[in-house]
Amino acid sequence: MKHRYLKNVQTLRLSSEKCIGCGKCTEVCPHNVFSLENSKAVIADKNSCMECGACSKNCPVSAVKVAANVGCATAIIFSRLAGKEQNCECGSAECC
Repeated sequence: MKHRYLKNVQTLRLSSEKCIGCGKCTEVCPHNVFSLENSKAVIADKNSCMECGACSKNCPVSAVKVAANVGCATAIIFSRLAGKEQNCECGSAECC
């Protein structure tokens, strides 16, 4: 089952002008948000982004930007660290 998060709220941005097509974002993204087309990264499924920040931290040319620690990933991590049920508290049955 593919995880889905709140639609159209992700902070993820990709600058195709800066992208060098290295594919690091496709390698590190846990939810396959990115793909490579014509030797450049593209956002294939933005609503699957959990805003973990792995893509932006691993992009050697800063073509990917995301406000890490603001989305579902952070809520899930903090609830797990607190020993609570994994929950991002968005109220959607399709989320997380």
